[in-house]
Amino acid sequence: MPKSALDKDLKKVGSLEEATHALSRSIAAPGLAILFLVAIFLFMSGLVPVGPLSIFVIAGGVIAGYMALNIGANDVANNMGPAVGSRALPLGAALVIAAVCEAAGAILAGGDVVSTISKSIIVPPPDFDVRDFVMLMMASFLAAGMWLHLATILNAPVSTTHSIVGGVLGAGIAAAGFGVVSWPTMGAIAASWVISPIMGGVVAAALLGFIKWQVLFKPDRVAAAKRWVPVMIGLMAGVFAMYLALKGLSHVWKPSAGTVWALGIAFFATGTLATRPWVARRAETLENRRKHVAGLFTLPLIFAAGLLSFAHGANDVANAVGPLAAIVAAAETGRAVPGDVTLPLWVLMIGAVGISLGLALFGPRLIRTVGTKITKMDAPRAYCVALAAAITVLIASALGLPVSSTHIAIGGVFGVGFLREQLANLGLKADGPKRPKPKASEPSSLSRTPEDAIKKQLKREKRRLVRRRHVLGIAAAWVITVPAAGGLAALLYWILKLVVDL
Repeated sequence: MPKSALDKDLKKVGSLEEATHALSRSIAAPGLAILFLVAIFLFMSGLVPVGPLSIFVIAGGVIAGYMALNIGANDVANNMGPAVGSRALPLGAALVIAAVCEAAGAILAGGDVVSTISKSIIVPPPDFDVRDFVMLMMASFLAAGMWLHLATILNAPVSTTHSIVGGVLGAGIAAAGFGVVSWPTMGAIAASWVISPIMGGVVAAALLGFIKWQVLFKPDRVAAAKRWVPVMIGLMAGVFAMYLALKGLSHVWKPSAGTVWALGIAFFATGTLATRPWVARRAETLENRRKHVAGLFTLPLIFAAGLLSFAHGANDVANAVGPLAAIVAAAETGRAVPGDVTLPLWVLMIGAVGISLGLALFGPRLIRTVGTKITKMDAPRAYCVALAAAITVLIASALGLPVSSTHIAIGGVFGVGFLREQLANLGLKADGPKRPKPKASEPSSLSRTPEDAIKKQLKREKRRLVRRRHVLGIAAAWVITVPAAGGLAALLYWILKLVVDL
């Protein structure tokens, strides 16, 4: 056989192998997800006693697993995306750390009550039929999972909490009319669409601005880093101690406000003093270059991302399996809208495994979107986003403002991106000094030739450091999350009602 023909055949075989490998990977993830849901079905079938609502409980378990998979695919990207985008963590290591921390948070500190899901959004009448309540929960649950699934396909990070809220709202209206809706609660949730990203963006930009002017813009960056980096790490330790006490460990421990502040101050002081020797040793080997000094934030960033994932697992596991606990309680008590419902361990396990599996199978794509496609990340910027997420939640909790952790994190990414853009447009480089201004005799706004005009336009485009299409796309997804999940839940409730009443 001629050599050219042999080369062509080898290329065809290589292309076929690549196509087969890509196809197998695309089939493997959905296949594993389906196996997980089948395992839940078998587990629930052997666990649930036979009764009039047993089929609903089993179906609720499968829907809970589906919801958990989609939370892992969509929501966890907000914690790990900046760390991966800054190259502080490779994608594989980020997936492992996030999966372990999410599962640990869900199992060790999860299980908060689900009264908000079952009582605060809608207030059904006392004589509301228990079967209708169970179908309402199932429809809202499934609709939220389907909306998250679609948002993940579209590369849009959306709020899990808002998806659940929209689902309960839509199914509640379909089941009992507009009178059951707690409109003050819905007004607070709508306010969080604006409050969350703005607060997250402002705090992240303020932190990055402090690091730039106090460390990266200084003539002697190494000396400035030895002074301020331990303080920033201490701030992280104090903030996350308060954050975990208020949010991540709220189910197992409810400290007073004074205790929370004492923890924050103690961890701030300890973190600052303990890391000064580490920073000093690292500084001895550093050159006075921005890239070298920025590397000091890599290790703190990894810890921050892990702590955010732990807190996320503890808080959002209730979003994944809270309605399932409400369905189980309603089936056991025979009453619609039961009181505070605690999540049993086996329910938490479904949420923990589902979130971790969804992250591993479907999370990488959205992690790349958050970490690389909105704006360019490095360790200090990603560190500011992670720290801003915790600080913003603390500020909002103190002020009683409703916020979304997803919106805060994405707002933080936008905040650091727009700060970089503004600094670039003001003529500030990474090392601080301004570009020379044009002389008065040389017009800066007019172009001498068409080529000059094109060059100036290209230069301006390079300074647009935040991709606007992602801003608009993500904002649109946020706004339509509640109505989209609500409309879908209403439709699913009517379908369930029609099928069950046949």
